[in-house]
Formats: sequence, structure tokens, C-alpha cells
Amino acid sequence: MSEKICLKAEPRTTVGKKVKNLRRAGQVPAVVYGRGTKNQVISLGLKDFNRVYENAGTSALIEIDIDGNEKINVLAHEPQYDPVLGKPVHVDFYQVRMDEKIKTEVPLRLVGESEAVTQLDGTLVNPRDNVEVECLPNKLVHELEVDITKLKTFDDQIKVGDLTAPDGIKILTDPEEVIALVEAPRSEEELAELEKPTAEQEAEAVEQVAGAKEEEGAEGEAETKEGEAPAKPSEESK
Repeated sequence: MSEKICLKAEPRTTVGKKVKNLRRAGQVPAVVYGRGTKNQVISLGLKDFNRVYENAGTSALIEIDIDGNEKINVLAHEPQYDPVLGKPVHVDFYQVRMDEKIKTEVPLRLVGESEAVTQLDGTLVNPRDNVEVECLPNKLVHELEVDITKLKTFDDQIKVGDLTAPDGIKILTDPEEVIALVEAPRSEEELAELEKPTAEQEAEAVEQVAGAKEEEGAEGEAETKEGEAPAKPSEESK
């Protein structure tokens, strides 16, 4: 089990549109919910939350101390951010029971160096950066390390099934899913082929040219009609 991550919070009475006053004061409004528990509205210090979330993310257990009166174990969900300022404006926390297993995603962190990259000039490809796990909350880890020194050739792959889970953690992700591999450098012929437009792109270009010509034709016809002299009245209309 990783080191306990603690976060202080206060009960919150401010709700609705008035929470903007909390944000101006450097607080983040939050909600704690869970199965069989009553929802609690709380507020967190912005700096404290940013520090904790940087270490815990959405996969590590957090102990929230509410005003020194109550301590609860939670998992954070992805915060809502202000699109302009980039600051968290709201957070949901899921309260867990320490005697019940949970399912969550744990990030994967690549460590080491691959000879296929450093010596063969290959490109590291990382199709999957997390795995789903099941465990008791006290067994949860912040991340799992993936040693890429095993990637010595372009034929080597690291799959989910190659991971060694810590005691008490069961990996639920399909063991055949690829985590990392190294692609061989492309030849000049392959790069040139990639630069060629596809049939779909060529067809789209033809349609765009045809559409442009139709618009030009329509505009020219309109200009001609506008420039024509008024028709002479017929003998019958005089």
C-alpha cells in the first residue's frame, strides 16, 4: 500500500450560484457521495487540493479530514475546470468502504530504456496507459510500472498479461491487450507513400473544385442579368 494521502476540508452551507464566492476566496466546492451514505457538501483549499490531486489523481485513496471531526476514505473523480482560468471549479469524491472491493483504473508508467529505440532508431508506441483493477481500498496503488527494457527488437511487445500485480490486486483488463511496442523507422519510399493523397482526399478535392466552379458560374450569370439593358416594350404593350 502506498503512503496515505490526506486532505483537509470544511462543511459547506453555500450552494447554487453563491459558490462563486467560495472560488473567489480560493476554495473549491466539492461533494462526497457513496453507496448507503448521505451526500455531504464540502469545500477544499485550492492549493491543498491541487497538491493532493497531483499525487493521487483518480486512482489513489485519499483520506479527507472534515473539520477535524470526521475522516473518510474517498477516490476523486476528474474535477471540472474553468475553461478560461484552468482552475478546478468542482470535485466529486466517491466514499469507499474499506471492507468492500472496488473496481477502478490505475495508470501505467513506463520506466527504463528500450534498445529498439536507442540503438535501432525505432519509435515507442504506447497504445494503453492504464488498466482496470479490482482490490480492497487499502491495497490500491497510485500507478503500476512497466519496464520497457524488454523491448529489444521490433517484434517484442509488452502486454497486460506480462504485468505483475501487487498482492491483493487483480487486473481485469484483457491480458492480450498491448501496452507498449516499438515500430521500425519508415523508409523513404514509405514516407513518400504516406504523403500521397488517399482516394477519399482526391475525391473531396474534385468535389471542392466542382463546387467552386458552380459558384463562379452562378455569380457570373447573376452579374450578366444585372448588367442587361431593360427590354424594349413590345408593340402590343404600347
